[in-house]
Amino acid sequence: MALPRVEPEQYDALLAAKKARIADQFAEFDLPEIEVFTSQPQHYRLRAEFRTWHEGDDLYYVMFDGDKRTPVRLDNCPMVSERIHDMMFKLLDVIRPDPVLRFKLFQIDFLSTLSGELLVSLLYHRQLDDEWVERVKPLREQFNIDIIGRARKQKILLDRDFVVEELNIKGRPYRYQQTENGFTQPNGHVCEKMIEWAIDVSSHAGGDLVEFYCGNGNFTLPLAQNFRRVVATEISKVSVRSAEWNIQENGIDNIDVLRMPSEDLSLILKGEKTSRKVQGLALDECEFSTVFVDPPRCGLDEHTVEQICEYEHILYISCNPDTLHDNLQQISKTHKLERFAIFDQFPYTDHLECGVYLTRR
Repeated sequence: MALPRVEPEQYDALLAAKKARIADQFAEFDLPEIEVFTSQPQHYRLRAEFRTWHEGDDLYYVMFDGDKRTPVRLDNCPMVSERIHDMMFKLLDVIRPDPVLRFKLFQIDFLSTLSGELLVSLLYHRQLDDEWVERVKPLREQFNIDIIGRARKQKILLDRDFVVEELNIKGRPYRYQQTENGFTQPNGHVCEKMIEWAIDVSSHAGGDLVEFYCGNGNFTLPLAQNFRRVVATEISKVSVRSAEWNIQENGIDNIDVLRMPSEDLSLILKGEKTSRKVQGLALDECEFSTVFVDPPRCGLDEHTVEQICEYEHILYISCNPDTLHDNLQQISKTHKLERFAIFDQFPYTDHLECGVYLTRR
């Protein structure tokens, strides 16, 4: 994670510059008005990881500004959530004088929630033993956190490797299990806005929804209210388990999550492939009007673009405007841009999330 300069007085100007850049980059697509969703100017990141630096008797956090050879000492960090910021430096104060907790500690990762939970992972260049466990146990109660100790081929839990987030979506709370090292949206308040936007743009689509790259069901669960059925795919076993937990926890009964590549589901829906995983789902009775994709930074490959162009409505959340632009070159031949939004997940950086909603021409 690079080191942004958090300057709240510059926030509006920096976001305006991002919007202008997007308007210029996507002008060829006959853009509708760009909808802009802001971030909190401070304490916006719910997850973060920091290297720890040993210098004599001192121990402190560092980040790297531009390259991995130039560590920058951190004595405050206004970009992380208040929950993380309130304890991260106090935690080091406890670890610093304790040789058992400190020895060969090289990184600390934090995963927090808007609901106040916090998971801390301590990473070591040595194997952890019973003495380490006994010394770290009091930190759980002192800071009201769950702790994971990690070393090569070793993982020790005190007591969970996940947090439970609660997002407020259009007045309804949704509870999500978010696991260590699993993908989650880092900016919780912007995540709520993204989900509400997705619900709004697809509110009149009707029919059934197919979703690729569903993760832990972050969008899937709230979007289910707009559709008769949702069938979603995900290849990560950890994410699928979390999605299933989340579906049950929130009492939603019209979602099926399948652990398979999106290409396989597309072939199944075309009748060109079979799988035991879909037995009993009666997919032939579905009318999939809409496809939702939230791909990684590399965007969609050409084959997947061809797949999603077969649907009447396309809802596409992108974490990389450049690959979104490339994908729209092909998608716009068959579909028209109806809505376009930018979500400032990462203030003070060049990164920006985009949302597009398209309908068949």
